Amino acid sequence: DRARLDTPSIWSYQLMAENNSMLNTPPTFSIYLLGKILEWVIAQGGLDGMAVRNRTKAETFYAFLDASDFYSNPVAHDSRSWMNIPFLMANADLNKQFVAQAEQAGLTNLAGHRSVGGMRASIYNAMPQAGVDALIEFMKEFERVHA
Repeated sequence: DRARLDTPSIWSYQLMAENNSMLNTPPTFSIYLLGKILEWVIAQGGLDGMAVRNRTKAETFYAFLDASDFYSNPVAHDSRSWMNIPFLMANADLNKQFVAQAEQAGLTNLAGHRSVGGMRASIYNAMPQAGVDALIEFMKEFERVHA
């Protein structure tokens, strides 16, 4: 009875008592999974470590694209993402072949966004540098064969 009227329901002991402590069920698996992810982030050096790691992965991939005459990146330098990197080939007719051969090589989900076309490398937090390096090596070989 003494709780403030604006007390969120999850913190209201009155509502808990009225509902036999069953007002809501906490998303226990989601909470558990979040804990595991945060442990992993801490083991990677925390937020600062993740920032360095992600910047390095993105810079490696952008440097490869920027040095290539076969591949290009349509995004202005000051607007580039560390996570999702679209890229195009000089010959767009090779896109489907690129995606298919990449999948055979274990490099998946590279088809580009429908608004941009081409391909897109999603190098989220969990993607290691080795994954970016493997994609670059595949792209070098694809270029060697198709240029």
